[in-house]
Amino acid sequence: MHSRSRRRASTRRRSAATRTFGLLSKLTGNPVYFEKAKRALVETYRRASPQGLVGSAINVETGKWENTEAHIGGGIDSYYEYLYKCWRLFGDAECKAMWDHSIAGVNQVLGEEVKGGFWYGHADMNTGKRIKPQYGALDAFMPALLAVGGDVPRARRLQESGLRMWRLHGIEPEALDYRRMKVLSPAYALRPEIIESAYYLNHYTGDPRYRAMGREFFEAFVRWCRTEAGYAALKDVRSKTQEDSMESFVFAETFKYFYLLFAPKEALDFDAVTFNTEAHPLRLPAR
Repeated sequence: MHSRSRRRASTRRRSAATRTFGLLSKLTGNPVYFEKAKRALVETYRRASPQGLVGSAINVETGKWENTEAHIGGGIDSYYEYLYKCWRLFGDAECKAMWDHSIAGVNQVLGEEVKGGFWYGHADMNTGKRIKPQYGALDAFMPALLAVGGDVPRARRLQESGLRMWRLHGIEPEALDYRRMKVLSPAYALRPEIIESAYYLNHYTGDPRYRAMGREFFEAFVRWCRTEAGYAALKDVRSKTQEDSMESFVFAETFKYFYLLFAPKEALDFDAVTFNTEAHPLRLPAR
C-alpha cells in the first residue's frame, strides 16, 4: 500500500524529467526516455483547467488533483518552464501549443496589476478565484522564462516587481504579500532565480539596468551572507540573522548566473544551449 506522500506528487516533479530524458533519447537514439517523460507532461496538461492552469499536487494513481491552488512558485514553476523549453530544445510542436495555451491562462488568471506594478498571485485553478496575493523568491524565475519565450515587455515589468521586493528589506524574502508589501516568509535561502532573470533580460535587451541590478543583488549577498566558511542563508531578511545553511544550488546556480551576468557574451553561446531548472546548459548533439 502506497503512503499518501508517495501517491501525491507536485506538478514540478511530474514534468521535471522532460528535457533531461529527451536529451538522453537524442544521445542514445532510443526514443523511450523522451516518450515516457513527455507523457507525464501531457497527462498533467490534459488535467489542467480550461485556461491551462495546473494545481499544486496531483494523485499520480488516480490523476485527481489533491490541491487545486494555482501559482508559478515552488512545486509548479518548472512545469511551465519545461513546456516552453521542450519546444526550444526539441522543436516539439505539441509542447509549444501547450505552452501557448498555458501562459495565456497564467497571464489572465494569475497576473495582477497593483499600484502600477505587475505580479503573479495564487488562485484556484478551476474557478479562477484569487486565493492570496503572494509572490516570492521562487516565483522570480518567471521574467527569465517570459523573456526567452518572447514576452520581454512583461518580463521587464515583473523583474521590476522583483526588484521592489528585494529592496523592501535589502534582500529578498521567501514570500511576500505584494498588496500590503508585507513579508510572509522571511527566510533568504541564497536562491538564484532573480539573478537568472537579470541575466536573461540583460541578454535580450542589452539594457545596463540589469547588470546594475545584479551588482545590487551581489553586494547585498556578500554584505549579509558572507561568512568565514562560505555564504550563509538568512533566517530573517528583516534582522539579517544568519543560519548555518548553504544549499548546493548556490554553487550550481546562484554563482553561475552571477558570473554569466557580468561575463562577456562570448563566455557562453546562449543561442546554442538551453538551461534546465538547475542551470545546467543542455546542447543538442550534432545531427
